[in-house]
Amino acid sequence: MSRNEITLQEMFSSVIGELREGGRWGTAHIYQSAVNAFSVFTKWQPMPMRKLSPTVLKRFENFLRQRNCSWNTVSTYIKAIRSVYNRAVDRKMVRYVPRLFEHVYTGTRTDRKKALEASDIGCLVRETEMSLQDGQSPNTRQKTKIFFVLMFMLRGIPFVDLAYLHKRDLQGNTLSYRRRKTGRALTVSLTPEAMQMVRMIANKDKDSPYLFPILQSEEGTEAAYREYQAALRAFNQRLAVLRQCLGMQSALSSYCRRHGEFSFLLKFKYLQFFAA
Repeated sequence: MSRNEITLQEMFSSVIGELREGGRWGTAHIYQSAVNAFSVFTKWQPMPMRKLSPTVLKRFENFLRQRNCSWNTVSTYIKAIRSVYNRAVDRKMVRYVPRLFEHVYTGTRTDRKKALEASDIGCLVRETEMSLQDGQSPNTRQKTKIFFVLMFMLRGIPFVDLAYLHKRDLQGNTLSYRRRKTGRALTVSLTPEAMQMVRMIANKDKDSPYLFPILQSEEGTEAAYREYQAALRAFNQRLAVLRQCLGMQSALSSYCRRHGEFSFLLKFKYLQFFAA
C-alpha cells in the first residue's frame, strides 16, 4: 500500500471528525460503530479504499449477519460506508466504481416485535390513570409509565424529540416542535389529560430551557448527546422492568407506534378516559 493511499478507516476518521465539529453527534456515533464493526471484520487491518469491492462488501454483510446483527443494522453500516466512499470519490481520493453497493442490503425492515397489543396498552393506560388520580408526585416507575403513554398522546413522538423539547415549545395546550431526524415541523394539541401528565413530569428547574428533566447540558454539545444516550438506555431498562411487573406480553421500548394507531385504540372502552 502506497504511503499516500488513504484507507477506509482513515476516511471514516476524517468524516467523523467533521461530523463532530458540526455537532452531529448522533451520526458520528453511528459512523464510529460502523467503522468499528468493519475493523473487527478486517481483524484491525487497514483497508485501502481502492480495494473496496462488491465481494468485500458482501463478505462484510455476511459477517454482520453471522454476528446476529439485524438487517436494519446491516443497512445502517453499509450506508455509512457508502456515504464515506462517496465523499472520497467527490474529493478525488479514490476512483468511482459503478454499482459497488448494488448487491448488499441498504433497505429498511419493520420490526414486528415492536408492535404493542391493545390489551397491553390498556394495561398501561389504566395504570397511568391511577397515577393521575393519585395526585401525588410520581415515583420513578410511575414517571416511566407517564412518559411512555405521553409519547403516544403526542402523535408517537420519538424519545429523542421528547428529550430535546424546550419550555417555549409548549404554548398553552399547543406543542410545536421540529423532528430532529427530518426537520419536519409538527404541532400537537394536548388533551387535558396529556397536560396533566406534562405538569406531573415537567422540569422544575426554572433555569433550564428544557421542558422535561432529561437533559442538563447545552443543546448541540457532545455532553448533551451523551446525556441523551444515557437517558435512552435507562428509559428502555425501566420499560423492561415495567413490562415484567405488569405481566405484559408485548415488548416495551422507546420506539413508539404512530398516533393514528393509538387513536384507533382509543375506541376501546378502557381507553375512553383519554378520549373524553
